[in-house]
Amino acid sequence: MTDDIWAGGCQCGAVRYRLLSRPINACICHCRMCQKQFGSFFGAFADVPEADFQLTRGTVKYFNSSSEAARGFCGDCGTPLVYRFLSQPRIAVAIGSLDRHSEMKPEFQYGLEAREPWFAELHSLPGTLTGEGDNGVGDTPERFDRIRASSRQHPDHDTPEGWHP
Repeated sequence: MTDDIWAGGCQCGAVRYRLLSRPINACICHCRMCQKQFGSFFGAFADVPEADFQLTRGTVKYFNSSSEAARGFCGDCGTPLVYRFLSQPRIAVAIGSLDRHSEMKPEFQYGLEAREPWFAELHSLPGTLTGEGDNGVGDTPERFDRIRASSRQHPDHDTPEGWHP
C-alpha cells in the first residue's frame, strides 16, 4: 500500500470506502452525541471534502442526530463510519475505521463540557496486552487464542467482493 492511499471500512467488511485525499483536522469529540454514536467516552474523526469520499463496497446507513448532522454506520455490524456535515461539503470518517488509523493522530479535542472528569487519568491505569493474563472475568490466553482463530473481523485492507472470514 502506498502513502497516498487512504481506505477503510466496517468491522464485518460489508462497507468499504476510499478517500481521494489525506484526511485532515484529526480530532476527538467528547460531546454526548459522539459518546452515544461510538458507545464510548469520545468519537475520533478526520475529514475530507465530501467529493473525496467514495464507497467501494456496500451502503452506509445514516441517523440524522440533529438538523446539522447525519451519523453513518454499517447496517450489518453497526460500526460507526462517518459524520456528515449537512450544511457543509465535508465528511468526517471515524479514525478507527481507517485501515491506517495509527497514522491519524488527533490534534484537537471538542465537546470538553462532556469530557469525563477522569479522562486525563486513563494513561496511568494498569494494563496488559490482549490475551496476557486474566482480568478477573476469564480473559485467559487460551480464550483469546480461540477468539483469534474464529475472528470474523475484516482485515485492514481491501479484499475481494465475496470476502468471507
